[in-house]
Amino acid sequence: MNDANSALQAVNVLNDVNGLGQDLRKAARGRVLVRGDDGFDTVRLPWDASVDQRVLAVVEAADATAVAAVVAVARLAGLGVATQPYGHAPAAFEGAILLRTGKLRGVEVDPQRRTARVEAGATWGDVLSAAGKHGLTGLAGSTGIVSATGFTLGGGLSWFSRKYGFAADSARAFEVVDSYGDRSRVTAESDPELFWALRGGGGDFALVTAMEIDLHPAAQLYGGRILWPAARAPEVLAAYRSVTANAPDELSVWFQLLQFPPLPELPEPLRGLPAVIVDATFLGEASEGRALLREFDAIPGAIIDTRDRTEVANLSDICAEPTDPMPTLFRGELLTDLDDAAAEALLTSSGRDTIAPLTYVQLRHLGGALARPAGSGGACGHIEEPYLLGMLGVLVTPEAADPIRDRQKSISRTLTPYTSGRKPFTFLAPEESAASAFPSDVLTRLRGIKHRRDPAGVFRSNHPVLG
Repeated sequence: MNDANSALQAVNVLNDVNGLGQDLRKAARGRVLVRGDDGFDTVRLPWDASVDQRVLAVVEAADATAVAAVVAVARLAGLGVATQPYGHAPAAFEGAILLRTGKLRGVEVDPQRRTARVEAGATWGDVLSAAGKHGLTGLAGSTGIVSATGFTLGGGLSWFSRKYGFAADSARAFEVVDSYGDRSRVTAESDPELFWALRGGGGDFALVTAMEIDLHPAAQLYGGRILWPAARAPEVLAAYRSVTANAPDELSVWFQLLQFPPLPELPEPLRGLPAVIVDATFLGEASEGRALLREFDAIPGAIIDTRDRTEVANLSDICAEPTDPMPTLFRGELLTDLDDAAAEALLTSSGRDTIAPLTYVQLRHLGGALARPAGSGGACGHIEEPYLLGMLGVLVTPEAADPIRDRQKSISRTLTPYTSGRKPFTFLAPEESAASAFPSDVLTRLRGIKHRRDPAGVFRSNHPVLG
């Protein structure tokens, strides 16, 4: 009897899913796949393959009109919509419609106004390529393959945030679909409540199909990477602390312990090398940038030094992060200090010889405009902590998960006296909640906006404010 009931339930679910697929295909332009279709298990996967997204359907929307149609169908069906261009910050969505906006790739730059209209699927690489032709830049992060819009909705920590603040602070307008499937343009004047929430509060309140952002001058840009064997880590970290203590807002410097895998395609001497790295950008003349980083020149044994004048469009080359999908585990912490004791704790807990099973342990210098409250800022607010710690491990096998998490927890425990407990929204791990990213008063305000703007819970964000 139980087997018969289970079989009948499975048939009903299949019929419901097929009916959903038919409704979506009738309503929206773009490819639609539902559970059971050929290729469905591939298209539902996020870029971070460690997260299992058990959605009912995937829609690759052709345009903003199709996006609105998908939201309308979902609302009538009592289902949620989770939006991802490519899936770089995924969550374990279940029982929802996964809306891919990767085909919305338009970027229109107005060099006179120093603005850009950026569609939801456009990457930072798309934006930087278009803006760089005019000596301008958007506030991109370490890689150009992520959605500029998704990055901005979560606040967005950029190479240039010390000078210009969060990426969300540069947002001027959003083109959105609300939870009823209606489209509108949101600005500080037209809808101040929603505009505030979308500037750093995430994707819980409306579905953004495009945004207008301020661009910033970057006619002169200097940057690159220096790499030494990990044995130089104490010297490099000491120089890093000195350089960042006096850095102008135009200079961003990141410190990283990196474990290269023993892959045959890697050249010697990088194959299997435990390394220490400094990555930097400077909005200004190359001669001034090199002078600001001169303390690193005194450290012998550098294997790689790519510092030079560079173009905005090549910003992603500095960190050269992987572009192929892979399963990873990440954990972040904000550091309140990096004094002698904190530096020693970081190096000791990370591992003197190798940080394995982690792939990297990274420090990003914050401060500057990030630490100053913006009078017209959004939900992202400001960050008082001067450094951001990130720890990432690649799941080469499923069995690697526990050792990676154990090492991350061990480092975090050791650094507890120097961490605040808060984390930037875009640096939350999939299992962490929005409560870790926002002060209580901001979270309360965001929750009120969610109740008013999406009472039926149509929008499913990576880190829901009601979670």
